[in-house]
Amino acid sequence: MTPIELYSKKPSEFYERKLLETQEILKNAVAEYGQIVQATSLGVEDMVITDFIHRLGLPISIAMLDTKKLHQQTLDLKDQAETHYNLEIKTYYPDEDQVAEYVKKNGENGIFESVELRKECCHIRKLVPLKVMLKGHEAWITGLRREQSNFRANLQIIEQENPSDATQPKVKINPLLDWTIGDIWHYVKENNVPYNPLHDQFYVSIGCQPCTRAIALGEDFRAGRWWWEQDGAKECGLHVHEASSLSNRPSK
Repeated sequence: MTPIELYSKKPSEFYERKLLETQEILKNAVAEYGQIVQATSLGVEDMVITDFIHRLGLPISIAMLDTKKLHQQTLDLKDQAETHYNLEIKTYYPDEDQVAEYVKKNGENGIFESVELRKECCHIRKLVPLKVMLKGHEAWITGLRREQSNFRANLQIIEQENPSDATQPKVKINPLLDWTIGDIWHYVKENNVPYNPLHDQFYVSIGCQPCTRAIALGEDFRAGRWWWEQDGAKECGLHVHEASSLSNRPSK
């Protein structure tokens, strides 16, 4: 059974309201901030946001990080999405010298040796190029949802980033924060949104190939990420920061 078959018939009671609120959040962001970028992982939540941006005709750029460790299915989806929506998804890569130095020092499988080495790999392949991606933007958009983890349950729809670097965004926007998994897949089915076929194999959270596995029914949404590590935040660092709420529009 695929996620569409399992979840699409189960949107939340306030699904229609959430559609309108999400449109309002995105439109208000364009009106209030200058340069905005959607940082997409090409996961199903991010594909829903891209679909909103396209349907509303919003001047929001879309960009992704290619860590050089992504599944081929993810790379294929990038091409499919660009064709489907007639847009460009700008791609940012890690520094080749930094990657080579890490591999020389720790080996290709250093991530399995310790949490510190795994986080160092994430820093090189994700956090450093993310900083380049976000440079000069006043706000950025993510597909985070409260339901995904205990850590994300405490996030806000609009957050103050407080960057030390003036070239980095001051605001992060999480328009799907209160959406359920049923809301997501209902929207995908209703609007024929392209998505990663790995989701049909119950890869719920799709990152780098070595760090991602499918989950079983009943497992935590983040259980497929860095599964060899002890239970914890299961974050790479992209969304771990001290942030203060600017707005948390209610959404049931």
